[in-house]
Amino acid sequence: MQPTPATTPLTSGEWREQELLLMREVMRLVGRSPAPALALRTMLHLMSELLGLNRGRIVLSDPPGADPGAPRSASIQHAYGLTRQEVARGHYRLGEGITGRVLASGQPAIVQDIDAEPLFLFRAVARAKLPPETVAFIALPIEVNNLPIGVLACHRIRSRQRHLNDDLSVLRVLATLAGQLLQLEQLVAEQTGQLQARNAVLAQALNTNTARYGLIGNSPPLLRALSELERVSQTQATVLLLGESGTGKELFARAVHLASGRRDQPFIKVNCSAIPDTLFESELFGYERGAFTGASTARSGWFEQANGGTIFLDEIGELPLAMQSKLLRTLQEGTLVRLGGKRELRVNVRLVAATNRDLAREVDAGRFRQDLYYRLNVIPIRLPSLRERVEDIRALVLHFVSRANQAHQRNVYLSTEALQRLEEHAWPGNIRELGNLIERVVLLADHTQITARELERFMPYAASPVATLAPVAAPARVVAEPEAPLVRDYGFANAHNAQALKAALDLYQGNQSRAAQSLGLTLRQFGYRLRKAGLR
Repeated sequence: MQPTPATTPLTSGEWREQELLLMREVMRLVGRSPAPALALRTMLHLMSELLGLNRGRIVLSDPPGADPGAPRSASIQHAYGLTRQEVARGHYRLGEGITGRVLASGQPAIVQDIDAEPLFLFRAVARAKLPPETVAFIALPIEVNNLPIGVLACHRIRSRQRHLNDDLSVLRVLATLAGQLLQLEQLVAEQTGQLQARNAVLAQALNTNTARYGLIGNSPPLLRALSELERVSQTQATVLLLGESGTGKELFARAVHLASGRRDQPFIKVNCSAIPDTLFESELFGYERGAFTGASTARSGWFEQANGGTIFLDEIGELPLAMQSKLLRTLQEGTLVRLGGKRELRVNVRLVAATNRDLAREVDAGRFRQDLYYRLNVIPIRLPSLRERVEDIRALVLHFVSRANQAHQRNVYLSTEALQRLEEHAWPGNIRELGNLIERVVLLADHTQITARELERFMPYAASPVATLAPVAAPARVVAEPEAPLVRDYGFANAHNAQALKAALDLYQGNQSRAAQSLGLTLRQFGYRLRKAGLR
């Protein structure tokens, strides 16, 4: 196994240049020939020379034989750093060893120590030919039309200066590229005239910046929102992120920051819904010594701490009216006054705001200042819900499963049927709901493989029947506490009408905690629905 060319540890910027060089060299070969062999061999070569991911190999399913009942098998078709004899030994039955299991399940596998993994076969390369230190093995599925047709795998020295997640990010892109190239090889035999257009689509998909910002997926709604974001990132205009709760507003806000010229300056995030009304001014603008009881020293607020960078105000619709005018003044004039202070401080801050409320309706209802709304609504970007990104669900699931497995030292993976079941769910809680479900599955699953049937017990229950009750008079006796469901459902914001909300309140004599629990809601969700229905 050859070490990386560098004699001293590379910086993150130098690693990034190595990655880009690899991508440029591979993409330079794409489209030269309908056969992808040259591009795939170059990919494996540069994985070793530039990134230190050695003995790379691409294992592909063997064509069906004369006997249709014979077990499926796969073999090494492309490799770098393997002898001809080692390549010839690289044959695997479906489900056999780590490689065969990845091909059968379509799930990636990360073996931290091949010596400690009983499923590792050492079939292609004998252990004696590998370095004496701890060696890891990474295998990712290569898919065509969401079906695994091969495996991209390599060896990796576990003790490296480079993070494992950085290698995984690059390998995922390369596995996607390999799948697309192999799909093109199939299509060219049927429709040669479409090859050039297919290559253009592939190049566009590989050049997307979603991975750079931590965003998972390549669906058209996501790419459209990201394209809008990048077009305005270099300006100083305020960005307003709109969309349902759980759609990843913080990731998009951070993407605005990373794509701008302020990327090396602070990024400060503030959840407005988590700040009590009495503390808004001191939290946002800071305070001077003696401004109030207990203020023994001066403190800079979030705006000062974000000076030169970006501040992200999440749930800005929760901002009290009194604070809205002060925020407007800071945005317009670029100055602020600390609580208890007398002098103005100049700040240079780019604002990104987010809300799941309809601010135009809030303005009509008198709960949000019209002038601040116009100041915020300069560049509105609507983030798609997970229901609009069905094609991204599989990638998101695999990301969450990998993260949860690493965090909790588990080795859980989902069957193809389980993945299809997740793609059929409506996901009212969006990506947050999906991530929570996957972590719950990884922690509580009884088996390594999760089937669709086993997945059902982790899925949210239907809404409580109390939601359909008509208003009734409050009973004189004490009503028993409703039993909370094992898994709380993520209901849509309009899932309970005003009549159902009032019925629950009447049933529990105005006790909002019990009323919320009876509807399968948190107290915060219940309060939001009350305000939306005009009952509060």
